Amino acid sequence: MTGIGQVVTLGVGEERFAVPVGRVQEILDRRRITRIPNAPAHVMGVIDVRGAGVSVVDLRAVLGLPRAEDDDATRIVVLWIETGERRAQVALRTDRVFEVAAFDNDRVEPVPEADLLHWDHRLVRGIGRRDGEFVTLLDLERLFLAYPAAAPGSPAAA
Repeated sequence: MTGIGQVVTLGVGEERFAVPVGRVQEILDRRRITRIPNAPAHVMGVIDVRGAGVSVVDLRAVLGLPRAEDDDATRIVVLWIETGERRAQVALRTDRVFEVAAFDNDRVEPVPEADLLHWDHRLVRGIGRRDGEFVTLLDLERLFLAYPAAAPGSPAAA
């Protein structure tokens, strides 16, 4: 798969992820998130973005990683996703944002041998490289539609 164009690279723990730059509305510094009762474990709550309430999803929880405390590098990435005929504004809480860039050689490859290894790669659109290092391109529609079955604190993890 080629021709992805520019991406925003994100950090979660020691790993790098990317989302297409055309899907990013804005990148916000950490801020207070209003909790919502009975929200799924991966939904942190809502924030105000230019007068609109926007749900914030913890990327760590979606990826099955333990929650981390916010620090000066923590960012909230406000995104547009499209599901069928609906366009929605949602946000990802991430440990940090690195840069807007293109993948090396503008190439993204499928997850290697995912089917053979029985790897559930539905949240991953592909793997690219930035400065020679692997970067995972997230599939935003699936990321927000799929409930992370084994996320810490989720009913399936209990």
